[in-house]
Amino acid sequence: MLICEYENGKDGDEMTQRTMAAPPPSPGAVRLGLRENRAQFVLLVVVTAAVGALVGLERTTVPLIGTEVFGLAGNLAVFSFIIAFGLAKALTNLAAGALTARFRRRQLLLTGWLIGVPVPFVLAWAPSWWWIVAANVLLGVNQGLTWSMTVNMKIDLVGPARRGLATGLNEAAGYVSVGATALLTGYLATHHGLRPAPELVGVVFLAAGLGLSLAAKDTAAHLALELSRHPAPGGGGPAGPSFRETFALTSWRDRSLRGASQAGLVNNLNDGLTWGVFPLLFADHGLGIAAIGLIKGIYPLLWGVGQIPAGHLADRIGRKPLVVAGMLVQAAALLLALALPGGPLLAGVLSAVGLGLGTALVYPALIASVSDHAHPAWRAHALGTYRFWRDIGYAAGALVAGVLADALGLDATILAAAVLTALSGLLAARWMTDRPRTRPPHFAGTPRGVRGRGAGRTERGPDLRGPDRSC
Repeated sequence: MLICEYENGKDGDEMTQRTMAAPPPSPGAVRLGLRENRAQFVLLVVVTAAVGALVGLERTTVPLIGTEVFGLAGNLAVFSFIIAFGLAKALTNLAAGALTARFRRRQLLLTGWLIGVPVPFVLAWAPSWWWIVAANVLLGVNQGLTWSMTVNMKIDLVGPARRGLATGLNEAAGYVSVGATALLTGYLATHHGLRPAPELVGVVFLAAGLGLSLAAKDTAAHLALELSRHPAPGGGGPAGPSFRETFALTSWRDRSLRGASQAGLVNNLNDGLTWGVFPLLFADHGLGIAAIGLIKGIYPLLWGVGQIPAGHLADRIGRKPLVVAGMLVQAAALLLALALPGGPLLAGVLSAVGLGLGTALVYPALIASVSDHAHPAWRAHALGTYRFWRDIGYAAGALVAGVLADALGLDATILAAAVLTALSGLLAARWMTDRPRTRPPHFAGTPRGVRGRGAGRTERGPDLRGPDRSC
């Protein structure tokens, strides 16, 4: 690392520049980087795996519990647990960004785990379907707090340079765990019934996640270090734009953030839709619980594993190509589920492979893109807003699936999702930018409420990827 000093010239009327090596950091100094913080990073990766495992409990069995245990006839009623989960998680994601201004990330992480404690017990022994729905409200809050904090803490640790890889590793750990748990619960349900054995596995994940989170260290010092290397955010005082302004920027005012938010929503709409539809669709085609568990497991497993190379690739070639390609791959994969009516297992496996790979391309690139376009002072708010829109997709997918499936059937529901996913990919291609080469006028200090000629355009600002390496 180089530092620059300036001193008076010989005549005292000009400045000369002297470059020298910076002193080595002290042993306890806070440093940014994946290698520099590998112990804490690995610990948080394992925590994220436990987070994903808890939601993986529901992927195979809960829709079938609705139809076979509680006798629900309407698809919308069966999918109500996904709607409850999606709304709770989305609203918690949004609140999490604001809560980081009042509480440490580690405090919120621990709170999320405590809220999730009743979930496996309620799933295992709920006396009515509405207890399942209530448990999914708690699960949504748990996922919103724990997953949001592990993402933010990893981004704090690594700094700007390896952001795509960091988010890829984070999401990979979570979704590999989702897939593995879906396979495990399918196996347990085949041999021990839909309840309570598959759900009680969640007690192990809760204990592991809470115990490891107690051992984790907060990342406030790492965030402060990154903030010190950035120019102050424009507008809104030293802390940058307000929560309301950040929500508007992330949702619609900034083109690239708008493109990321809509792609995230449609991506998770697919996940919410297939979460509810696939078990019922393939059960109707004669597949057993073990085969359905295989299909439901392959999707998040590939989604998880694929995010490690996808996150690294996003750091090398940019975020936009991966997002556009991933959405189009997902659209094609949804059609594959309907392409082989004579071979439902093959159709399901091929569809799951395509959905997993397509989502793997999209997920880390979207989180990294939002992080690129947000100043560290309000990045948690921007990520919370993006994750709000993304996880509203769960509720939207379940709602759309329930209405369309009841009216037109499960096949028509999947076809509609494929068309919507392709359109989302085209919108991402139109709106997103790879790097924050431009910034909204608000960043450059334009007074709020003043809109003159070109006020809707963006102005060039400093690159937010990292500190200037030159003098």
